[in-house]
Amino acid sequence: MKIGIDVGGTNTDAVLVDGTNIVAGIKVATTSDVGSGIKAALAGLLPALAGGRVSAIVIGTTHFTNALVQGVGLAPVAVLRIGAPSTLALPPLCDWPPRLADCIGDFRRIVGGGNDFDGRRIAPLDERAIAEAGRAIRARGLSSAAVSSVFSVVSPVDEQRAAEILRQEVPDLKVTLSSTIGRVGLLERENAAVMNASLVALSAQVVDSFKTAIAEIGLSVPFYVSQNDGTIMSADSVARFPVLTFASGPTNSMRGAALLSGLTDAIVVDIGGTTSDIGVIANGYPRESAVAVNIGGVRTNFRMPDLLSLGLGGGSRVRDQGIGPDSVGHHLTRDALVFGGATLTATDIVVAAGLATIGDPSLVRHLDPARIERGLDWIHATLDEAIDRVKTNAAPVPVVLVGGGAVLVSRPLRSASEIIVPDNAGVANAFGAALAQVGGEVDQVMLYGAHGRDDAIRQATGLARQRAADAGAVADTIEISEIEELPLAYLPGGAVRVRVKAVGELAEA
Repeated sequence: MKIGIDVGGTNTDAVLVDGTNIVAGIKVATTSDVGSGIKAALAGLLPALAGGRVSAIVIGTTHFTNALVQGVGLAPVAVLRIGAPSTLALPPLCDWPPRLADCIGDFRRIVGGGNDFDGRRIAPLDERAIAEAGRAIRARGLSSAAVSSVFSVVSPVDEQRAAEILRQEVPDLKVTLSSTIGRVGLLERENAAVMNASLVALSAQVVDSFKTAIAEIGLSVPFYVSQNDGTIMSADSVARFPVLTFASGPTNSMRGAALLSGLTDAIVVDIGGTTSDIGVIANGYPRESAVAVNIGGVRTNFRMPDLLSLGLGGGSRVRDQGIGPDSVGHHLTRDALVFGGATLTATDIVVAAGLATIGDPSLVRHLDPARIERGLDWIHATLDEAIDRVKTNAAPVPVVLVGGGAVLVSRPLRSASEIIVPDNAGVANAFGAALAQVGGEVDQVMLYGAHGRDDAIRQATGLARQRAADAGAVADTIEISEIEELPLAYLPGGAVRVRVKAVGELAEA
């Protein structure tokens, strides 16, 4: 059996899963320290074990996303780019909001080196300048660094050598290489590396809190953390690559919705206590964004689901002009009218309309029927517009509703051919986490003109399978879930950007 946990802004959901069957599910309020909320969720599941054995725990969290967006807990970072003289016009962090850039600090260097799209060297690697940067990092007392290089996704050699030189000068330096995180696109990949480096120290603390919570509840099992592509990584990997957890919560919900509904192609609307996340599942997995994604105002290009997020949830505040985007969050059971509070929320509207029994319905009987109707109209019109925005054509499509706030939808939606609310929809996010698979990905530029398409694809798929196996997937369960080819007309030699994703089942201990 496995346990899946999803830590949201309002609730922490958990499920105990035997195979693909949910044995038990629980929803508790998210706590500010995260760990105690996880402990409470695990404690609620333990009676359902009935002497059974848990083989793994998978946790999804928004902790690192929130830390970056709010600029809280970020460590200063030494930023080193390998790309002079080609990249001097756009210095590192040139597109960052000043508030976040100030959190990172002002240590930014550009040294000679880097490669072209086909691996040819642009300039010799300036090892002397890198060593000097290392000494300056030591003098500043910095403990985290981000290294990026031109086309390092094709040839990471310069980044790897730079890391060796930096560690010779600062042995305990935590170095993030952009080639291990991002994709083609220097600035976006560099931004992702800097984000990651700023979160590494916080990540170690969070992973320790997860370990402590699991140990204190009396479980001695390996745990994993879900990534933003619907797969999982080990606790040690999370400590090194926290940015890969960004948007893992909505991704878990979409995977869970696909598994619970039995649909492999649909639109998923995940309504929580604070936000509604709308995305597309294709072949059972979330559709990934094809463009750079802004996180906290910073452009990045690591894998992220193509999501539209709205400030609409069960805890959203109701005003005359609309609902949200602000929410009472995990204080819903304290602040909402149906719980004796003084704040009119979206939950109060649906309870007053007789569409749900939550809290004490008698506490909202005084609400004006016209106001209730306006609130319901606003909720459905807003979701209809959002669904239309994520669709690829105007035809109605199946819509799967999940999340604790799914009760907000009580009418047909013109954008949907049908609305499906599967059993256990309220814990779809935790279910998606529990059944998440192990993945491996390749994203690089290949020359079809020189080697031929078939050989290039064969090489890429083989590498993706190997990366999935290295990450812990059972070899005979690994399948290629996606192959994407993008011809690069502006480059010579039949250059094509090839992205291949492989997934497989987790090897149980």
